[in-house]
Amino acid sequence: MAAMPPRPAGPGGAGDVSWNTIRFNPLLKAMAHAGAVPGLPELLDHIHNQLLPEIRLHCPDPHDPVRVQSLPNPWRILGCGNYAAVLHHPHHPALVVKVYGPGRPGLEQEAEVYGRIGSHPTFSQCLHVGAGYLVLRRLHGTTLYDCLRQGHDVHGRNVMLHQGRGLVVDISDFLNPEPCRAWGDLWWAYHTIYHPLLAPLRLRVPGTLLDGLRRSYRLFRRLRKHVG
Repeated sequence: MAAMPPRPAGPGGAGDVSWNTIRFNPLLKAMAHAGAVPGLPELLDHIHNQLLPEIRLHCPDPHDPVRVQSLPNPWRILGCGNYAAVLHHPHHPALVVKVYGPGRPGLEQEAEVYGRIGSHPTFSQCLHVGAGYLVLRRLHGTTLYDCLRQGHDVHGRNVMLHQGRGLVVDISDFLNPEPCRAWGDLWWAYHTIYHPLLAPLRLRVPGTLLDGLRRSYRLFRRLRKHVG
């Protein structure tokens, strides 16, 4: 179990990081000043005075999602990935806070990608860059993981389906120069196994089985990388 590290002060207020993380988008630079986003000053106050001092993230394995072991009320967990936990405050339903786990990389790269993308209907939008966290526009929809658990059709990896549109929910690896074979593997599994065999049955896949498949696939990728 690890507490979040102290947040150094920065040019946009307590907890801001270097302007280098948002240098690619003048709009994002402007919005980094809290007053440019409705409700953001109050949310930042909740983050700095309530969330960060009390949240506890457990990061035992770099290949497994971070775990939230302690979270102050009334904050709620929306999801956890390999790098960060995504949280929301009920008084700010249009915004989420992505808190990176101690020692987990990717925050500056993710902020840079959001800065390059700017405003786009398929992606979220970064509204504030802090030391160890991002404030993002909230996306609504059903993720791939939930599609499998609920027996719905599956539409992709790191995406959500909302009102017939696909939304990309994780862009943290977009700057990685290495080719991502996961998309090809997903395409093969979808068209060879899921769509012809499982989708017509509308089976609900238990979360424990999904986690086992995720760990097995990560092990397979590491072994394939060493062999190939």
